[in-house]
Amino acid sequence: MDATELRERVRDFLQRHDPATMDRLEFLRARFDAGLAWISYPEGLGGLGAPRSLQPVVDNEFAAAGAPDNDPMRIAIGLGMAAPTILRHGTDEQRRRWLRPLWTGEEVWCQLFSEPGAGSDLAALGTRAARDGDGWIVNGQKVWTSLAHEARWAILIARTDPALPKHQGITYFVCDMTDPGVEVRPLRQITGEAEFNEVFLSDVRIPDAHRLGEVGEGWRVAQTTLMNERVAIGGGAVPRGAGFIGVVARAWRERPELRTPGQHDALMKLWVSAEAGRLTAQRLREQLATGQPGFEGSAVKYAFARLNQEISGFELELLGEDGLRYDDYTMRRPTGVGWDARSPGYRYLRAKGNSIEGGTSEILSNIIAERVLGLPPEIRVDKDVAWKDLPR
Repeated sequence: MDATELRERVRDFLQRHDPATMDRLEFLRARFDAGLAWISYPEGLGGLGAPRSLQPVVDNEFAAAGAPDNDPMRIAIGLGMAAPTILRHGTDEQRRRWLRPLWTGEEVWCQLFSEPGAGSDLAALGTRAARDGDGWIVNGQKVWTSLAHEARWAILIARTDPALPKHQGITYFVCDMTDPGVEVRPLRQITGEAEFNEVFLSDVRIPDAHRLGEVGEGWRVAQTTLMNERVAIGGGAVPRGAGFIGVVARAWRERPELRTPGQHDALMKLWVSAEAGRLTAQRLREQLATGQPGFEGSAVKYAFARLNQEISGFELELLGEDGLRYDDYTMRRPTGVGWDARSPGYRYLRAKGNSIEGGTSEILSNIIAERVLGLPPEIRVDKDVAWKDLPR
């Protein structure tokens, strides 16, 4: 299937489904059923089995026709992390149940991975899932959960066998966030708002039918989620000169009175780094067309975090006192994750989280060193010790 055939498919679809007259949700459902959602997915699951690299062809055709999108910032965790994991490790029934309402935005997803004592060392997690008949009883606490207050479903990893080493004895579940025993509390960030949350799980019952992968194989399943998460955060498709660097370059052009000696060279270095990062992310997305993301996604995400922080810092220096103005410090609970249409101060503060979310930069440095560059790994004395015997 090539770009020409895809364009013809979209145009034929639009002739039969007028976005100007159809209900938005019905239009999105029809688009999914026609295989024009994520085209690289299998037929019947929103795709056509086409190369992932051709997705922009379809998206551009729908955008040009004024068709509604699926509000990707609101469902980013579902699109970037839950869906690839369900596709790879879920049963046919699980894929049919969850993928369509995920893509249309009918059901929002969140990620219950990190814990107060298991952030960078995620495998040390202590949330317990105990077998109970045809289901599991889950108790524990999760933290740094983006958009948990909006979510219907959560991808969850919990410890099912504490007698095994920490990377073993973990199982991967899908948790209904509306079930009794699920409590979501906001975590106010340095930006003033609370896109993050902490989630308490008290005797939450999860049916075994909501388990992804085999019992005890949760760490392996979670690697699919984590690899896709890093690509989703740092490897998104952006035009040349877009993103943080585009905002700063526009301010440089439109307000020459702000410029000071030496800033031109600094801006050019940031521009070159941003363009190198954009092209690297593009190459990584092309590699994804032939399989799952590899550890290169960690490098892309690492560079993305560092660059965003450098650019947002440069923006404040360029704007001077104007950069210190903050648009709104009201406590809010956003319905999506985004920085556009916000103040320079917000961008500066929010960028600090880029080096924490999706894997800290320190952990990503280890992954790059060991699994990309082939350097000797760090000594790990707890790797083969039963989780229950680890000091906490």
